[in-house]
Amino acid sequence: MRPLERLEMSDPEKTVMVQQEEASPAEPPAALPETAGFGAEQAEAPPSEPVMARPEAEEFDQLLDSYPQFARPATGTLLKGHVVNVTGPDIIVDVGYKCEGIIPAEEFRDSQGNLRVQRGDEIEVLMDSGEERDGYVMLSYAKARRIRAWSDIEAAFQEETPISGLVVEKTKGGLSVDIGMRAFLPGSQIDVRPVRDLDALLGQEISCRIIKVNRKRGNIVVSRKLVLEAEGKKRKDATLAVLQEGAVLTGTVKNLTDYGAFVDLGGIDGLLHITDLSWGRVGHPSEAVSVGQQVQVKVLKFDPEKERVSLGMKQLAEDPWLSVIQKFQPGSRVTGKVLNVTDYGAFVELEPGVEGLVHVSEMSWSKRLRHPSKIVSRGDTVEAVILDVNPRDRRISLGLKQTEPNPWVTLAERYAVGSIIQGKVRNLTDFGVFVEVEEGIDGLVHVSDLSWTQRIKHPSEVLKKGETVQAMILNIDPENRRLSLGIKQLQPDSWESFCKAHRAGEMVRGKVVRKTSFGVFVELAEGLEGLCHISEISAAPVDRRAIPLEIGEEHEFRILKLNPEEKKIGLSLKAMQPQAPPPPEPEKPAPSHRSSSGATTNIGEMMAMKEQERQSAKN
Repeated sequence: MRPLERLEMSDPEKTVMVQQEEASPAEPPAALPETAGFGAEQAEAPPSEPVMARPEAEEFDQLLDSYPQFARPATGTLLKGHVVNVTGPDIIVDVGYKCEGIIPAEEFRDSQGNLRVQRGDEIEVLMDSGEERDGYVMLSYAKARRIRAWSDIEAAFQEETPISGLVVEKTKGGLSVDIGMRAFLPGSQIDVRPVRDLDALLGQEISCRIIKVNRKRGNIVVSRKLVLEAEGKKRKDATLAVLQEGAVLTGTVKNLTDYGAFVDLGGIDGLLHITDLSWGRVGHPSEAVSVGQQVQVKVLKFDPEKERVSLGMKQLAEDPWLSVIQKFQPGSRVTGKVLNVTDYGAFVELEPGVEGLVHVSEMSWSKRLRHPSKIVSRGDTVEAVILDVNPRDRRISLGLKQTEPNPWVTLAERYAVGSIIQGKVRNLTDFGVFVEVEEGIDGLVHVSDLSWTQRIKHPSEVLKKGETVQAMILNIDPENRRLSLGIKQLQPDSWESFCKAHRAGEMVRGKVVRKTSFGVFVELAEGLEGLCHISEISAAPVDRRAIPLEIGEEHEFRILKLNPEEKKIGLSLKAMQPQAPPPPEPEKPAPSHRSSSGATTNIGEMMAMKEQERQSAKN
């Protein structure tokens, strides 16, 4: 009766029908009419014939043993399954065999805690236990991954093929990469160049090669550098095949420096110098390109031996200076943007790649500029007049002040020659004084026009910087931008007055103010001097080293000559001295004769007569 009970409990008819439904079409299960009827006959058989059931029961067991695909997979078997439900803490997976299993959801979470599975996904699992929980067999996704991963890892290691992995965390000396198992990526194997920011790789999917495996200890070391080098070599070979001077290629900006940008052309880098980025002014390469940007460049020079490549971007566009002579004519007005301000002027961009210089002297008619920044700043939009165009030297001269009226042209309309102005002394020089007539317009008072009478060696003797003075306009020269002024012209001309009041031969009184080897200078009026030459000091010869006149002495002099044009007066002191008597004339012997009366004149009588004449002349 025991075999019968086992058969009834196992329900062989139902089992066979289920297995027929799941059987492979290539191996259809054989029909078992005997088995189907065996249960019925056994149910109707009388209890007195139990021996008849044993051979049939054994036959049924043998039949079941001949179909192993209907048996539940053994523990440790790898199975393919489909996710049929996600129930929060558990994942339900259908692995076939009319068998569903359960896996803890934690096995599907990544390092950030995100669940990386959803309904309908096909996954590989491991039959973890034959025991059931709530009607589900126990499966493991993590164990299946480890088994499969070790298999793939060992194969990839032997074949030196790249394997993909997810960078999960930063560790001491490198990174941890999930390739199905945790692998160590040393810092020296991360890239072909040193990487400073390892955090930038976290969460990225990378391709790497396994360089060391120790399954016993569970150690795996990978290298991303080897994969990058291999990929770079392939790209380099492809690039070298087309690399030649004049070729136009597309590359990726790898790095920026102060002098240019390095562009990856595909396994080989080229230098894009800052001067070849644009026809216009570029202060730093970051103004034109950025790291990671794809750019089209032209090969300017290629050295196959040293593998050095010089690139250019501006060469792909026409040189704007070729057409500047047609676009910019001298005298025309243009508008541009100030790109740079220097000590000597400002550079203005007229169009991309074309700049003009506004010299500091061309910025204002009136303002005195120590630096162009007093007028313009970088980024300003200004209007200017083109003064000169030189395409050969790539130079354009601009002027800002030419956009306004020239105050020198209308200066004669505002000031007449002979008019008196008032201004501030702006500068003192050896030859004169600059006086500000109006903002930006200075007039020169020559040192000779400071005083009629004073002998001035330097203007600082009579004026100071910043002092306000009055002056007369003597001459206006708008062409040469010169304005002549005079201060002494505001005072009467003492020379002219003296010359009008005196004549040669007149007597004047003066004071000795200077002595020289050739005479003395005599002050006749304030600031007015005359010269008494050494020959006019005395009738007697005078020693040059001991002139008998002292400074400060006053004497009366006679005017010998007046020269108003040369401002010279000649004086004489000896002309004021008494005249000495003329020497006696030698007496001539008188012829002796007799008067009609017979009287004669002797020598004594003649001398007495001469003495009498002298006395008469004296009186």
